[in-house]
Amino acid sequence: MAVIAIVLAAAAAAASTASPGVDRGDPADAIRTLTVNEMFRLAEAAHSRGDHALAEAIYRAMFSDASPDVRLEARFRLAKLESARGNLTTAAVLLREIIDQRPQAMPVRLELAQVLAKMGDNEGAWRQVRAIHAGGLPPSVARLIDRYSEALRARRPLGASFEIALAPDSNINRATRSETLSTIFGNFQIADAGKGKSGTGLALNAQGYRRLPLGGTASLLVRTTGFANLYKRGDFNDIAADLAVGPELYFGRNRIQVELAATQRWYGQKPFMRSARIAETVSHPAGSLTMLRLSGSAALLDNQLNHLESGKSHTGQFWLERALTPTTGLAASVSLDRESLKDPGYSTTSWRAGLSAWRDLGRVTLTGGFEFGRLAADRRLLLFPSKRGDHYSRFSIGASVRQLQFHGFAPIMRFSIERNRSTVEFYDYRRTRTEIGVARAF
Repeated sequence: MAVIAIVLAAAAAAASTASPGVDRGDPADAIRTLTVNEMFRLAEAAHSRGDHALAEAIYRAMFSDASPDVRLEARFRLAKLESARGNLTTAAVLLREIIDQRPQAMPVRLELAQVLAKMGDNEGAWRQVRAIHAGGLPPSVARLIDRYSEALRARRPLGASFEIALAPDSNINRATRSETLSTIFGNFQIADAGKGKSGTGLALNAQGYRRLPLGGTASLLVRTTGFANLYKRGDFNDIAADLAVGPELYFGRNRIQVELAATQRWYGQKPFMRSARIAETVSHPAGSLTMLRLSGSAALLDNQLNHLESGKSHTGQFWLERALTPTTGLAASVSLDRESLKDPGYSTTSWRAGLSAWRDLGRVTLTGGFEFGRLAADRRLLLFPSKRGDHYSRFSIGASVRQLQFHGFAPIMRFSIERNRSTVEFYDYRRTRTEIGVARAF
Protein backbone atom coordinates (compact mmCIF):
# COMPACT_ATOMS: atom_id res chain seq x y z
CA MET A 1 0.00 0.00 0.00
CA ALA A 2 2.89 2.38 0.75
CA VAL A 3 4.27 1.78 -2.76
CA ILE A 4 0.90 2.55 -4.35
CA ALA A 5 0.51 5.69 -2.25
CA ILE A 6 3.91 7.00 -3.33
CA VAL A 7 3.20 6.30 -6.99
CA LEU A 8 -0.23 7.94 -6.72
CA ALA A 9 1.37 11.00 -5.22
CA ALA A 10 3.99 11.09 -7.95
CA ALA A 11 1.33 10.72 -10.62
CA ALA A 12 -0.70 13.53 -9.10
CA ALA A 13 2.38 15.73 -9.04
CA ALA A 14 3.11 14.90 -12.68
CA ALA A 15 -0.49 15.71 -13.66
CA SER A 16 -0.43 19.05 -11.84
CA THR A 17 2.85 20.01 -13.48
CA ALA A 18 1.60 19.13 -16.94
CA SER A 19 -1.75 20.97 -16.62
CA PRO A 20 -1.56 24.11 -14.48
CA GLY A 21 -4.85 25.75 -13.72
CA VAL A 22 -6.90 22.67 -14.60
CA ASP A 23 -9.01 20.64 -12.17
CA ARG A 24 -6.71 17.79 -11.17
CA GLY A 25 -9.37 15.47 -9.75
CA ASP A 26 -8.58 12.17 -8.01
CA PRO A 27 -4.85 11.13 -8.00
CA ALA A 28 -5.98 7.57 -8.78
CA ASP A 29 -7.44 8.88 -12.05
CA ALA A 30 -4.07 10.45 -12.79
CA ILE A 31 -2.12 7.20 -12.40
CA ARG A 32 -4.66 5.30 -14.48
CA THR A 33 -4.04 7.72 -17.35
CA LEU A 34 -0.26 7.26 -17.30
CA THR A 35 1.19 5.09 -20.04
CA VAL A 36 4.05 2.66 -19.47
CA ASN A 37 6.50 5.08 -21.09
CA GLU A 38 5.28 7.89 -18.84
CA MET A 39 5.79 5.69 -15.77
CA PHE A 40 9.35 4.94 -16.87
CA ARG A 41 10.02 8.63 -17.54
CA LEU A 42 8.60 9.49 -14.12
CA ALA A 43 10.95 6.98 -12.47
CA GLU A 44 13.94 8.24 -14.44
CA ALA A 45 13.14 11.83 -13.45
CA ALA A 46 12.96 10.80 -9.80
CA HIS A 47 16.28 8.98 -10.15
CA SER A 48 18.00 11.94 -11.80
CA ARG A 49 17.04 14.29 -8.96
CA GLY A 50 18.19 11.78 -6.34
CA ASP A 51 14.78 10.56 -5.19
CA HIS A 52 15.73 6.87 -5.29
CA ALA A 53 12.90 5.79 -2.99
CA LEU A 54 10.30 7.16 -5.41
CA ALA A 55 12.02 5.59 -8.43
CA GLU A 56 12.12 2.23 -6.66
CA ALA A 57 8.44 2.50 -5.69
CA ILE A 58 7.43 3.17 -9.31
CA TYR A 59 9.46 0.25 -10.65
CA ARG A 60 8.05 -2.12 -8.02
CA ALA A 61 4.53 -0.95 -8.80
CA MET A 62 5.16 -1.98 -12.42
CA PHE A 63 6.00 -5.56 -11.32
CA SER A 64 2.24 -6.22 -11.45
CA ASP A 65 1.78 -4.94 -15.01
CA ALA A 66 -0.12 -7.28 -17.32
CA SER A 67 2.75 -7.33 -19.85
CA PRO A 68 5.69 -9.63 -18.98
CA ASP A 69 8.00 -7.42 -21.02
CA VAL A 70 7.10 -4.42 -18.88
CA ARG A 71 7.58 -6.41 -15.66
CA LEU A 72 11.03 -7.59 -16.75
CA GLU A 73 12.08 -4.12 -17.95
CA ALA A 74 11.04 -2.67 -14.57
CA ARG A 75 13.12 -5.32 -12.80
CA PHE A 76 16.12 -4.57 -14.99
CA ARG A 77 15.95 -0.83 -14.36
CA LEU A 78 15.46 -1.38 -10.64
CA ALA A 79 18.47 -3.73 -10.59
CA LYS A 80 20.64 -1.04 -12.16
CA LEU A 81 19.31 1.47 -9.63
CA GLU A 82 20.09 -0.88 -6.71
CA SER A 83 23.57 -1.53 -8.10
CA ALA A 84 24.25 2.20 -8.28
CA ARG A 85 23.02 2.55 -4.69
CA GLY A 86 25.43 -0.19 -3.57
CA ASN A 87 22.72 -2.79 -2.87
CA LEU A 88 24.56 -5.45 -4.85
CA THR A 89 22.79 -8.49 -3.40
CA THR A 90 19.37 -7.05 -4.26
CA ALA A 91 20.56 -6.15 -7.75
CA ALA A 92 21.96 -9.65 -8.37
CA VAL A 93 18.74 -11.32 -7.23
CA LEU A 94 16.63 -9.11 -9.53
CA LEU A 95 18.88 -9.85 -12.50
CA ARG A 96 18.80 -13.59 -11.83
CA GLU A 97 14.99 -13.44 -11.77
CA ILE A 98 15.05 -11.95 -15.28
CA ILE A 99 17.53 -14.52 -16.58
CA ASP A 100 15.42 -17.33 -15.12
CA GLN A 101 12.59 -16.21 -17.39
CA ARG A 102 14.68 -14.99 -20.35
CA PRO A 103 17.93 -17.02 -20.55
CA GLN A 104 18.82 -15.33 -23.86
CA ALA A 105 18.74 -11.82 -22.36
CA MET A 106 22.44 -11.13 -22.92
CA PRO A 107 22.46 -7.48 -21.71
CA VAL A 108 21.01 -8.72 -18.43
CA ARG A 109 23.75 -11.37 -18.13
CA LEU A 110 26.37 -8.71 -18.78
CA GLU A 111 24.88 -6.48 -16.08
CA LEU A 112 24.86 -9.47 -13.70
CA ALA A 113 28.51 -10.17 -14.52
CA GLN A 114 29.38 -6.60 -13.57
CA VAL A 115 27.46 -6.85 -10.29
CA LEU A 116 29.06 -10.19 -9.39
CA ALA A 117 32.51 -8.76 -10.16
CA LYS A 118 31.84 -5.84 -7.81
CA MET A 119 30.86 -8.37 -5.13
CA GLY A 120 34.15 -10.20 -5.55
CA ASP A 121 32.56 -13.27 -7.19
CA ASN A 122 34.92 -13.30 -10.18
CA GLU A 123 34.17 -16.92 -11.02
CA GLY A 124 30.45 -16.16 -11.20
CA ALA A 125 31.16 -13.11 -13.36
CA TRP A 126 33.31 -15.06 -15.82
CA ARG A 127 30.65 -17.79 -15.95
CA GLN A 128 28.07 -15.22 -17.07
CA VAL A 129 30.47 -13.91 -19.74
CA ARG A 130 30.98 -17.45 -21.07
CA ALA A 131 27.20 -17.96 -21.10
CA ILE A 132 26.85 -14.78 -23.20
CA HIS A 133 29.31 -16.11 -25.77
CA ALA A 134 27.60 -19.52 -25.77
CA GLY A 135 24.37 -17.86 -26.87
CA GLY A 136 25.94 -16.72 -30.14
CA LEU A 137 26.81 -13.08 -30.79
CA PRO A 138 27.26 -10.90 -33.88
CA PRO A 139 30.98 -10.13 -34.44
CA SER A 140 30.66 -6.51 -33.36
CA VAL A 141 28.90 -7.46 -30.12
CA ALA A 142 31.39 -10.29 -29.48
CA ARG A 143 34.26 -7.79 -29.72
CA LEU A 144 32.47 -5.54 -27.24
CA ILE A 145 32.08 -8.42 -24.78
CA ASP A 146 35.73 -9.35 -25.27
CA ARG A 147 36.75 -5.82 -24.36
CA TYR A 148 34.56 -6.04 -21.30
CA SER A 149 36.16 -9.37 -20.38
CA GLU A 150 39.58 -7.76 -20.55
CA ALA A 151 38.33 -4.97 -18.28
CA LEU A 152 36.70 -7.30 -15.75
CA ARG A 153 38.95 -6.30 -12.92
CA ALA A 154 36.65 -4.51 -10.45
CA ARG A 155 36.66 -6.60 -7.27
CA ARG A 156 34.85 -6.05 -4.01
CA PRO A 157 37.34 -5.36 -1.20
CA LEU A 158 35.35 -7.19 1.46
CA GLY A 159 32.83 -10.02 1.41
CA ALA A 160 31.56 -13.22 2.97
CA SER A 161 29.35 -16.22 2.24
CA PHE A 162 27.52 -18.69 4.45
CA GLU A 163 25.65 -21.96 4.12
CA ILE A 164 23.75 -24.08 6.65
CA ALA A 165 22.05 -27.43 6.08
CA LEU A 166 20.63 -30.48 7.82
CA ALA A 167 22.65 -33.51 6.70
CA PRO A 168 21.37 -37.08 7.22
CA ASP A 169 24.39 -39.34 6.67
CA SER A 170 24.62 -43.13 6.56
CA ASN A 171 28.31 -43.13 7.59
CA ILE A 172 29.35 -40.03 9.48
CA ASN A 173 32.80 -41.41 10.39
CA ARG A 174 33.59 -43.02 6.97
CA ALA A 175 34.24 -46.33 8.71
CA THR A 176 33.87 -49.95 7.62
CA ARG A 177 30.78 -52.11 8.10
CA SER A 178 32.92 -55.24 8.13
CA GLU A 179 32.71 -57.49 11.18
CA THR A 180 36.33 -58.66 10.96
CA LEU A 181 39.78 -57.25 10.16
CA SER A 182 42.34 -59.37 8.32
CA THR A 183 45.84 -59.28 9.89
CA ILE A 184 49.02 -61.34 9.64
CA PHE A 185 47.86 -63.10 12.80
CA GLY A 186 44.42 -63.96 11.37
CA ASN A 187 41.01 -62.29 11.48
CA PHE A 188 40.16 -60.07 14.42
CA GLN A 189 36.71 -58.92 15.47
CA ILE A 190 36.09 -55.18 14.95
CA ALA A 191 34.48 -53.47 17.93
CA ASP A 192 31.27 -51.51 17.41
CA ALA A 193 33.12 -48.27 18.14
CA GLY A 194 35.26 -48.84 15.04
CA LYS A 195 32.35 -49.40 12.65
CA GLY A 196 30.42 -46.94 10.53
CA LYS A 197 27.76 -44.89 12.32
CA SER A 198 24.74 -43.14 10.83
CA GLY A 199 23.29 -39.86 12.02
CA THR A 200 21.78 -36.49 11.15
CA GLY A 201 24.04 -33.53 11.63
CA LEU A 202 24.22 -29.81 11.04
CA ALA A 203 26.54 -28.86 8.17
CA LEU A 204 28.01 -25.35 8.23
CA ASN A 205 30.24 -23.68 5.63
CA ALA A 206 31.49 -20.10 5.76
CA GLN A 207 34.03 -17.93 4.00
CA GLY A 208 35.18 -14.36 4.39
CA TYR A 209 37.76 -12.35 2.45
CA ARG A 210 39.45 -8.96 2.36
CA ARG A 211 41.32 -7.45 -0.59
CA LEU A 212 43.95 -4.80 -0.01
CA PRO A 213 45.18 -2.88 -3.09
CA LEU A 214 48.89 -3.15 -3.87
CA GLY A 215 48.85 -0.86 -6.91
CA GLY A 216 47.88 -1.40 -10.52
CA THR A 217 45.90 -4.62 -10.95
CA ALA A 218 47.55 -6.33 -7.96
CA SER A 219 45.97 -6.86 -4.55
CA LEU A 220 46.65 -8.74 -1.33
CA LEU A 221 43.92 -11.30 -0.63
CA VAL A 222 43.26 -12.39 2.95
CA ARG A 223 40.81 -15.29 3.17
CA THR A 224 39.30 -17.27 6.04
CA THR A 225 37.37 -20.49 5.45
CA GLY A 226 35.69 -22.90 7.82
CA PHE A 227 33.38 -25.89 7.91
CA ALA A 228 31.74 -27.93 10.62
CA ASN A 229 29.73 -31.16 10.67
CA LEU A 230 28.08 -31.25 14.09
CA TYR A 231 26.22 -34.20 15.60
CA LYS A 232 24.37 -35.00 18.79
CA ARG A 233 27.27 -37.24 19.74
CA GLY A 234 30.26 -34.92 19.92
CA ASP A 235 32.65 -37.82 19.31
CA PHE A 236 32.00 -37.46 15.57
CA ASN A 237 32.09 -33.66 15.24
CA ASP A 238 34.38 -32.64 12.37
CA ILE A 239 35.52 -28.99 12.37
CA ALA A 240 38.18 -27.14 10.38
CA ALA A 241 39.40 -23.55 10.07
CA ASP A 242 41.76 -22.16 7.44
CA LEU A 243 43.53 -18.81 7.10
CA ALA A 244 45.27 -17.87 3.84
CA VAL A 245 47.03 -14.71 2.68
CA GLY A 246 48.85 -13.84 -0.53
CA PRO A 247 48.99 -11.66 -3.64
CA GLU A 248 46.44 -11.77 -6.47
CA LEU A 249 47.94 -10.62 -9.78
CA TYR A 250 46.66 -10.09 -13.32
CA PHE A 251 48.83 -10.46 -16.42
CA GLY A 252 46.71 -9.79 -19.47
CA ARG A 253 43.80 -12.23 -19.26
CA ASN A 254 45.55 -14.46 -16.71
CA ARG A 255 44.98 -14.34 -12.98
CA ILE A 256 47.65 -15.66 -10.63
CA GLN A 257 47.09 -16.26 -6.93
CA VAL A 258 49.85 -17.20 -4.50
CA GLU A 259 49.05 -17.87 -0.86
CA LEU A 260 50.56 -18.97 2.42
CA ALA A 261 48.03 -20.76 4.59
CA ALA A 262 47.52 -22.60 7.86
CA THR A 263 44.76 -25.09 8.70
CA GLN A 264 43.60 -26.57 11.99
CA ARG A 265 41.19 -29.48 12.10
CA TRP A 266 39.42 -31.01 15.09
CA TYR A 267 37.69 -34.38 15.26
CA GLY A 268 35.62 -35.56 18.21
CA GLN A 269 36.28 -32.25 20.00
CA LYS A 270 40.05 -32.94 19.94
CA PRO A 271 42.83 -31.43 17.81
CA PHE A 272 43.33 -33.82 14.90
CA MET A 273 45.44 -32.29 12.12
CA ARG A 274 47.25 -29.03 11.52
CA SER A 275 49.09 -28.03 8.42
CA ALA A 276 50.96 -25.19 6.76
CA ARG A 277 51.06 -24.83 2.97
CA ILE A 278 52.10 -22.71 0.05
CA ALA A 279 49.86 -22.78 -3.02
CA GLU A 280 49.59 -21.19 -6.44
CA THR A 281 46.65 -21.01 -8.85
CA VAL A 282 46.71 -19.79 -12.45
CA SER A 283 43.39 -19.06 -14.22
CA HIS A 284 43.29 -18.58 -17.98
CA PRO A 285 40.24 -18.00 -20.25
CA ALA A 286 40.76 -20.19 -23.34
CA GLY A 287 38.58 -18.45 -25.87
CA SER A 288 35.20 -17.03 -24.96
CA LEU A 289 33.51 -20.23 -23.71
CA THR A 290 36.17 -22.01 -21.67
CA MET A 291 38.05 -21.33 -18.46
CA LEU A 292 41.20 -23.27 -17.53
CA ARG A 293 42.72 -23.40 -14.08
CA LEU A 294 45.95 -25.03 -12.89
CA SER A 295 46.85 -25.17 -9.21
CA GLY A 296 49.52 -26.75 -7.05
CA SER A 297 50.43 -26.81 -3.38
CA ALA A 298 53.00 -28.15 -0.94
CA ALA A 299 52.17 -28.66 2.74
CA LEU A 300 53.65 -29.80 6.02
CA LEU A 301 51.27 -32.09 7.95
CA ASP A 302 51.18 -32.60 11.69
CA ASN A 303 48.82 -35.40 12.74
CA GLN A 304 48.17 -34.70 16.41
CA LEU A 305 46.71 -38.14 17.09
CA ASN A 306 49.29 -40.31 15.32
CA HIS A 307 52.76 -38.88 14.65
CA LEU A 308 53.46 -41.68 12.14
CA GLU A 309 50.96 -39.95 9.81
CA SER A 310 52.83 -36.64 9.91
CA GLY A 311 54.97 -35.54 6.98
CA LYS A 312 54.69 -33.72 3.65
CA SER A 313 51.97 -33.42 1.03
CA HIS A 314 52.10 -32.25 -2.61
CA THR A 315 48.96 -31.68 -4.70
CA GLY A 316 48.29 -30.61 -8.27
CA GLN A 317 44.98 -30.05 -10.07
CA PHE A 318 43.83 -29.21 -13.58
CA TRP A 319 40.28 -27.84 -13.97
CA LEU A 320 38.28 -26.85 -17.05
CA GLU A 321 34.81 -25.33 -17.37
CA ARG A 322 32.96 -24.74 -20.64
CA ALA A 323 29.62 -23.09 -21.36
CA LEU A 324 27.60 -25.11 -23.88
CA THR A 325 24.58 -22.80 -23.98
CA PRO A 326 23.51 -19.82 -21.86
CA THR A 327 21.77 -22.29 -19.50
CA THR A 328 24.09 -25.33 -19.62
CA GLY A 329 27.73 -25.93 -18.75
CA LEU A 330 30.26 -28.69 -18.11
CA ALA A 331 33.33 -28.90 -15.89
CA ALA A 332 36.09 -31.49 -15.75
CA SER A 333 38.96 -31.91 -13.31
CA VAL A 334 41.99 -34.13 -12.68
CA SER A 335 44.04 -34.04 -9.49
CA LEU A 336 47.22 -35.78 -8.26
CA ASP A 337 48.23 -36.09 -4.62
CA ARG A 338 51.36 -37.37 -2.93
CA GLU A 339 51.71 -37.81 0.84
CA SER A 340 55.17 -38.68 2.16
CA LEU A 341 54.65 -39.54 5.83
CA LYS A 342 56.91 -40.88 8.58
CA ASP A 343 55.61 -44.44 8.20
CA PRO A 344 55.79 -45.64 4.54
CA GLY A 345 52.69 -47.71 5.25
CA TYR A 346 50.72 -44.45 5.55
CA SER A 347 52.48 -42.75 2.62
CA THR A 348 50.27 -42.76 -0.48
CA THR A 349 50.06 -41.68 -4.10
CA SER A 350 46.57 -41.00 -5.47
CA TRP A 351 44.69 -39.42 -8.34
CA ARG A 352 41.07 -38.41 -8.95
CA ALA A 353 39.13 -37.35 -12.02
CA GLY A 354 35.67 -35.85 -12.18
CA LEU A 355 33.02 -34.56 -14.55
CA SER A 356 30.14 -32.31 -13.53
CA ALA A 357 27.36 -30.38 -15.27
CA TRP A 358 24.83 -27.68 -14.47
CA ARG A 359 21.62 -26.55 -16.12
CA ASP A 360 19.17 -23.75 -15.40
CA LEU A 361 15.51 -24.73 -15.66
CA GLY A 362 13.54 -21.57 -15.02
CA ARG A 363 14.37 -20.51 -11.47
CA VAL A 364 15.93 -23.85 -10.56
CA THR A 365 19.58 -24.76 -11.15
CA LEU A 366 20.29 -28.50 -11.37
CA THR A 367 23.78 -29.92 -10.87
CA GLY A 368 25.21 -33.40 -11.19
CA GLY A 369 28.63 -34.98 -11.10
CA PHE A 370 30.68 -38.15 -10.97
CA GLU A 371 34.17 -38.59 -9.52
CA PHE A 372 36.46 -41.60 -9.39
CA GLY A 373 40.05 -42.27 -8.39
CA ARG A 374 42.75 -44.62 -7.19
CA LEU A 375 45.12 -44.68 -4.22
CA ALA A 376 48.16 -46.84 -3.47
CA ALA A 377 50.31 -46.99 -0.34
CA ASP A 378 54.10 -47.25 -0.51
CA ARG A 379 54.26 -50.30 1.73
CA ARG A 380 52.01 -52.44 3.82
CA LEU A 381 51.51 -51.58 7.46
CA LEU A 382 53.19 -54.10 9.72
CA LEU A 383 49.91 -55.55 11.00
CA PHE A 384 48.24 -56.15 7.63
CA PRO A 385 49.00 -58.85 5.05
CA SER A 386 48.94 -56.46 2.06
CA LYS A 387 49.54 -52.78 1.43
CA ARG A 388 46.61 -50.44 1.05
CA GLY A 389 45.05 -49.98 -2.37
CA ASP A 390 41.77 -48.06 -2.86
CA HIS A 391 39.24 -47.61 -5.66
CA TYR A 392 37.10 -44.54 -4.97
CA SER A 393 33.87 -43.35 -6.63
CA ARG A 394 31.27 -40.70 -5.86
CA PHE A 395 28.02 -39.67 -7.56
CA SER A 396 26.14 -36.47 -6.65
CA ILE A 397 23.12 -34.45 -7.72
CA GLY A 398 21.78 -31.18 -6.40
CA ALA A 399 19.39 -28.29 -6.91
CA SER A 400 19.14 -24.63 -5.96
CA VAL A 401 15.63 -23.17 -5.95
CA ARG A 402 15.81 -19.40 -6.48
CA GLN A 403 12.01 -19.18 -6.67
CA LEU A 404 11.99 -19.22 -2.86
CA GLN A 405 14.97 -16.89 -2.32
CA PHE A 406 14.96 -14.59 0.69
CA HIS A 407 17.52 -11.80 1.13
CA GLY A 408 19.93 -13.44 -1.27
CA PHE A 409 19.61 -16.95 0.18
CA ALA A 410 17.80 -19.84 -1.47
CA PRO A 411 16.98 -23.46 -0.56
CA ILE A 412 19.54 -26.03 -1.63
CA MET A 413 19.31 -29.81 -1.83
CA ARG A 414 22.17 -32.25 -2.42
CA PHE A 415 22.38 -36.02 -2.53
CA SER A 416 25.55 -38.09 -2.85
CA ILE A 417 26.60 -41.73 -2.87
CA GLU A 418 30.22 -42.47 -1.98
CA ARG A 419 32.07 -45.78 -2.19
CA ASN A 420 35.67 -46.61 -1.29
CA ARG A 421 36.84 -50.17 -1.97
CA SER A 422 40.07 -50.96 -0.14
CA THR A 423 42.37 -53.93 0.41
CA VAL A 424 42.42 -52.92 4.09
CA GLU A 425 39.02 -53.25 5.76
CA PHE A 426 39.49 -50.15 7.90
CA TYR A 427 39.39 -47.98 4.76
CA ASP A 428 36.57 -49.85 3.00
CA TYR A 429 33.26 -48.02 3.35
CA ARG A 430 29.99 -46.92 1.78
CA ARG A 431 28.30 -43.60 2.42
CA THR A 432 25.03 -41.90 1.45
CA ARG A 433 24.53 -38.27 2.40
CA THR A 434 21.72 -35.75 1.93
CA GLU A 435 21.92 -32.01 2.61
CA ILE A 436 18.88 -29.74 2.83
CA GLY A 437 19.48 -26.14 3.76
CA VAL A 438 19.95 -22.59 2.51
CA ALA A 439 22.78 -20.86 0.69
CA ARG A 440 23.40 -17.68 -1.27
CA ALA A 441 21.14 -17.70 -4.34
CA PHE A 442 23.76 -16.56 -6.91
